[in-house]
Amino acid sequence: MENFRKVRTSEEEMPLPFPDLPPDVVEMKVKEGSKIRNLMNFAMAQMELKGRRQIVFSGCGRAVTKTITCVEIMKRKLGGLHQVTKVRYKTVLEVWENQDPPPDGPAQNLTVHKNVPSICILLSRDPLDPKQTGYQPPEPRHEAGEDALGSSAKGLKRPLPPPREELLPKKLQVQVSDSARGSGTTTGQLD
Repeated sequence: MENFRKVRTSEEEMPLPFPDLPPDVVEMKVKEGSKIRNLMNFAMAQMELKGRRQIVFSGCGRAVTKTITCVEIMKRKLGGLHQVTKVRYKTVLEVWENQDPPPDGPAQNLTVHKNVPSICILLSRDPLDPKQTGYQPPEPRHEAGEDALGSSAKGLKRPLPPPREELLPKKLQVQVSDSARGSGTTTGQLD
């Protein structure tokens, strides 16, 4: 393969795995090189400004994790979205060209058929059938800006617990003698 270089990649086109989708549903095709910021700006504009009720995110291969990231961002920003996730395999064709063709013959090409994982995620403002495989109900609402652990986007709201003595380094451990407790003075050991 060291004498070959990839000249073309093509994916097989597959219909979306969701029945009864409106014909004008927006499909966000996430690619490996897609910028999340660009994808989210367009998707949020479709859902908020144009009032779309449903949107589909799809990606395959290395773009699967980026697809899931986009969906989670949208669910957190909009809230109340129903989700159906479908996982499948997609065939990708890669054409490789020989960089060192034989002097007396034509350039040799090599075609590789790869089965790569693919994901399609439907987000909907309207309720979906909860009996569908891959269905996730909307997350429960929390107080403004808080998640389930009580932290907000700006940081933790609850105070951190005081450090336990056994976790402190020897230099910082302070020993209080019984006689000093009554007088309010302490003696420390600083190595």
